[in-house]
Amino acid sequence: MSGPSFRYIRAARLDDALSQGARQGATYLAGGADLLPLWKAGLAAPTEVIDISRLPLSQVSYAGDALAVGALARLSDVSAHPVVKRHHPMIAEAILASASGQVRNLATIGGNLLQRTRCTYFRTDGLACNKRDPGSGCGARRGESRHAALFGGSVGCVATHASDLAVALAALDAEISCRGLTGERRLALQDLYPLPGATTAPDTSLADGEMITAVHIDGAARFAAQSTYLKVRDRASFEFAVVSVAAALRIERGVIAEARLAAGGVAPLPWRLGRSEAALIGRAPTGEAFALAGELAVEGATPLAGNAFKVPLLHNAVIRALQTVGEGS
Repeated sequence: MSGPSFRYIRAARLDDALSQGARQGATYLAGGADLLPLWKAGLAAPTEVIDISRLPLSQVSYAGDALAVGALARLSDVSAHPVVKRHHPMIAEAILASASGQVRNLATIGGNLLQRTRCTYFRTDGLACNKRDPGSGCGARRGESRHAALFGGSVGCVATHASDLAVALAALDAEISCRGLTGERRLALQDLYPLPGATTAPDTSLADGEMITAVHIDGAARFAAQSTYLKVRDRASFEFAVVSVAAALRIERGVIAEARLAAGGVAPLPWRLGRSEAALIGRAPTGEAFALAGELAVEGATPLAGNAFKVPLLHNAVIRALQTVGEGS
């Protein structure tokens, strides 16, 4: 099956790509791991496709405890990069838990962060979905809700974000650089993903034609020795998370000095578990402390009929991840 026709343009320079990408109906193409299936299914119908895959935005650099990754770097290259494996192993783990080796060889960092939800109601044309057809409603609220959000959803949308990498980056307080016709800006990764409204559910906060150019992580190497990405899924490979947890601790003299926790598969964006983090600070890395973090992680959850099982699953996943990183401390 093929989708509707479009005009293909290969961008030679970033400025050219931005001017072409700002046109109505235009979209960017890098690895194509998400765009092409959407196009084939009739869920994306760009009039112009701007190929940005050859722009010089794939470098991985590390200086002064700051990691910078170009948005066009391939997932497989980033996960295998010695700097990432040594200083940010949780990022490598999250990438290796994503998709398949073939897809990781194709997909880019920026594309992974911007991939669209796997919610059945979005991916099936004709079903009610405010992401695809604003104002049509959210079919998942009264229908199949196994993969729906526990947090951050609305009457208009309970779809979850699909990226494993975004969960790890959120836990490490990553920032992204974006470039558009009006210039460049830098924002927290969390701010890339808006929460859904009553009748609309935007995927990102990017302006029309704006693109991610790089991801930045400052001062996070101190978590390298005690971090993990735990992914609970329906099968061992090439499957999206039912629940996932990115956990990182810095332990000094037997006490938790810093804690980072983020969850995936439970919200429209990577969900930071701030109350759990705060409760761990100043405590010894014990089963009691981890149990408390697990309890706080699920406070405020609003499950639907089909996804209530995610509440104890998230609770236990947080404890398991913390046990993994706190072991032997």
